[in-house]
Amino acid sequence: GMEDSLLEDLRFRKVPLVFVDVGPDVPGVSNIRINYQNGIRQAVQHLAALRHTRIAFVAGPLHLKSALARREAFKQSMAEIGLRVAPELIAVGDHTMEGGMREFAKLMRLRNYPTAIVCSNDMTAIGVMREAYEYGINIPQDLSVVGFDDIRLSHFTIPPLTTVQMSQIELAKIAFEALMNEVQRESPALGKTEYPLNTNLILRRSTALAAVQNRRLKFPKGSRATSGKFPTGFEPTER
Repeated sequence: GMEDSLLEDLRFRKVPLVFVDVGPDVPGVSNIRINYQNGIRQAVQHLAALRHTRIAFVAGPLHLKSALARREAFKQSMAEIGLRVAPELIAVGDHTMEGGMREFAKLMRLRNYPTAIVCSNDMTAIGVMREAYEYGINIPQDLSVVGFDDIRLSHFTIPPLTTVQMSQIELAKIAFEALMNEVQRESPALGKTEYPLNTNLILRRSTALAAVQNRRLKFPKGSRATSGKFPTGFEPTER
């Protein structure tokens, strides 16, 4: 968020301010509130319809408000349909491909692997898919993966990534509308003005019917799981 001193200076100068999801609760400020819950709920319900019950979530850095919101949206969505969130299936990444690879390796140390993984952003999901390839795991036959953000690269992964879309075009339109409203306002608003932005699931080809007894996966010879070549600091264990 913005430092208080800078915020006060801009407000004193009557500079119109529009925040995305982190707006302070003060008069004269517009905030675009992203509905993470809607898209993540759709993702969880989609996976449940495909008979997934052991669903993991790879969160982003927990000092980020948006990462916390996405993690809580996942937990709430699971609870809404009566699915238990096992503590070992909540991982904390860093919104990078490398982080996705690292957290996937940790999940592969469990005795019972997840049949699906929802990621806090697309870069994490791409890292999960890359590391799954090293293990000889086929997506989506062995493992379903869902991302978040619908970045351009998500169209070109193999297979194309199912993801939660937060429309950048719609975000820009709402931001412009909010800015113009602030410029044209004759008197300061009494409180913070909220503008909602929805999220929606985009179905591609990285999700499928849950694999049966996937904890008994037979890894191909030469894959990371059989070669023992785990990322630095990790050794396969059972839990």
